[in-house]
Amino acid sequence: MAVEVGKQVKDFTLPDQQGNEVRLSDFKGKNVVLYFYPKDMTPGCTTEACDFRDAYESFGELDAVIIGVSPDPIERHQKFIDKHDLPFLLLADENHELAEEFDVWKLKKNFGKEYYGIERSTFILDKEGNLIKEYRKVRVKGHVEEALEYLRANQ
Repeated sequence: MAVEVGKQVKDFTLPDQQGNEVRLSDFKGKNVVLYFYPKDMTPGCTTEACDFRDAYESFGELDAVIIGVSPDPIERHQKFIDKHDLPFLLLADENHELAEEFDVWKLKKNFGKEYYGIERSTFILDKEGNLIKEYRKVRVKGHVEEALEYLRANQ
């Protein structure tokens, strides 16, 4: 059963860029901006990550943590963080279990080839871990500001 707006998100555990086990429950008492993206180091994903980086302090002022999730391994996440000075966690969902839980692991088509991958999406959770907003099929331009405005309006 996929996540639903208005419902509690089931606790999960995934490794971060340093191999530390991170649980959703670690962030109880904070708003969580959980964003799923296809692949480290690609143009759209880099732009999105840098937009979140540039708005990091603004999210922090709203008592929100940013967490990125992709199927990339932890080593690639660490290189991505180092290259772009990203101040937030990137979780390695190599078996795409969390992506499937959030229903963002989708059949995609590109240049006539079909393959499974992440559909760029962002989920905002309140301080109790309830899903309060979802953005699916995200377009990168303006998205981070839209998520920030949502949090500002719903404090």
